[in-house]
Amino acid sequence: MIKSPVNDGIYICEKCAQIAISVFNGEINKKSARDLRKHWESLPDMKVIKKKSRFNDVVFNLTPSQIHKELDRFVVGQKHAKKVLSVAIYNHNKRLHDETGLIKKSNILIAGPSGCGKTLLARTLAKILDVPFVIADATSLTEAGYVGDDVEICIQQLIAVADGDIELAQKGIVYIDEIDKIARAGESRSITRDVSGQGVQESLLKLIEGCTISVPLSDRRKHPQGNNVQFDTSNVLFICGGAFEGLFDTSKKNIVGFNTKKPKITDNDKEVNEKLTPQALKKYGIIPELVGRLPILCSLTDLTEDELVRVLTEPEDAITKEYQMLLEKDGISLTYENDALKEIAKVALAKKTNARGLRSIIEEVMLDIMYTLPDNKDTVSKCIITKESIKTKEPVIIKKRHRKKAVASATT
Repeated sequence: MIKSPVNDGIYICEKCAQIAISVFNGEINKKSARDLRKHWESLPDMKVIKKKSRFNDVVFNLTPSQIHKELDRFVVGQKHAKKVLSVAIYNHNKRLHDETGLIKKSNILIAGPSGCGKTLLARTLAKILDVPFVIADATSLTEAGYVGDDVEICIQQLIAVADGDIELAQKGIVYIDEIDKIARAGESRSITRDVSGQGVQESLLKLIEGCTISVPLSDRRKHPQGNNVQFDTSNVLFICGGAFEGLFDTSKKNIVGFNTKKPKITDNDKEVNEKLTPQALKKYGIIPELVGRLPILCSLTDLTEDELVRVLTEPEDAITKEYQMLLEKDGISLTYENDALKEIAKVALAKKTNARGLRSIIEEVMLDIMYTLPDNKDTVSKCIITKESIKTKEPVIIKKRHRKKAVASATT
């Protein structure tokens, strides 16, 4: 079979290719065509070979509460955000199977500090829906015609993830990360060309709202004679995420004097400042047209110490379970004490890295252990990570017990 250079799902056999060339060159007359038809009818029935997609075509029947439980398997905390996203995904799936066209698309904007689970939530939602999912970086995008990536690059990646299946890709999810980095300076429009900020926001408007665009399959730029396909973004769910640093800052900057005390922040003030509003986004530098195309606003909060400990142990892909599996292959049991987990969480809080910093801390602790233990796997049975091990990088090692061989005394 000869693979099509245009679409990965199209193939043609060598015989048919030769016949097509002969027809094009006028080498096949009526007599030869009659003989060829007899030969073709004598062949066994040919079945159409369709490339199998790794995405299952199943009926999505999860309720919002069940989606919430699925998110709990991988993401710790953020109850309100999970509730918002569960309802949004449930309604979006109804829209995918709606034939009336009355259910409109509702794109999502997620705001929260770095490492609180924005990308993980979007990735888990795509896994639950079992649809193609891509992550696009907004910082690499520029306005059309300038150095950088066009906004259509995220659709190109979506088609690649769907193995060239345009129909499947049109039901996918695009997560645009670092959307806050393309905010313009202030609410007023720029009088100069802001090609990586306001210009990108304006280019995203039609793409996010839903339209038919021309997408290059091979090149990173559109070209009139290029290999372009028509792609409808009406059913593509766009999720925009960003840290929006300073948006929820409650401290007052205009404080003068050495003895001046900062005002205390009450719980009510925190609740007010944690609310994400269109007005706050406009003041931050997101143009009103883009804010209007992101009707679902979801804010995430910093993880607490207890939640960071749960991140280390509860999710199915927790990093502690990962290291336990690695050492288990060497026949060594790995255990983390509760005090050690709390100490790791405290270090992550001190660095203000949230869950993203947990892996780097454990990698540093486990480096020497993973280097030396494989050489002693015949004598070591258990490795215990204590609170002191976080500072000294030295765990408690328990060696295997060897049975003493009884030496029989010789009798005369």
